[in-house]
Amino acid sequence: MSEPVIPPLPDPASPPRLVRATLTAAALAGVLLVTVVLPAEYGIDPTRIGRATGLYRAPETAAEPLPESTGDGASAAAGGGTGSLFKSATPYRSDEMSLTLAPGEGAEIKAQMNAGERLVFSWTSTGGGVDVDMHGEAADKTGGDRSYWTGEFESGGHGAFEAPMTGNHGWFWQNLNDAPVTITVKTSGFYSRLFQP
Repeated sequence: MSEPVIPPLPDPASPPRLVRATLTAAALAGVLLVTVVLPAEYGIDPTRIGRATGLYRAPETAAEPLPESTGDGASAAAGGGTGSLFKSATPYRSDEMSLTLAPGEGAEIKAQMNAGERLVFSWTSTGGGVDVDMHGEAADKTGGDRSYWTGEFESGGHGAFEAPMTGNHGWFWQNLNDAPVTITVKTSGFYSRLFQP
């Protein structure tokens, strides 16, 4: 009786090969996060692939529904109701602003927007959590002011926003810590300007 033949073990992967495999896996994970997880789980769809594939889940909101036609009237169903197109007369832009709040101090950063314009936002607080009120004020001063989201001791907020009315929309933060905090806001989308009132 002969002994079984055991095939030789493959050589272990070289360090450069391991680095390439790790970077490839990280890139794939990033693509899946942006195109699948964010649209399906959080209602954030920056690439619009989630809407095209049917994975997008609209975030629940207490705000009243927006009209079908927005901004310049160019938002309309396309492809027989399988998706939507948003066109804007306002050019795309990106901004970043920071402010530092002393203990007890409050301040705002706003985006000037027309009804139906959209932006994606991300803000973070370093040095401690802050109380926040995301709200909008109507440009025509008709009492159309409304609050979209409030929170206590928040260290950040991320999402997408569509202006329900022409005016200034943004955030008020208050620092209730014993030390200064710094707020950094990043926005991208269709709006006239980002400013501190």
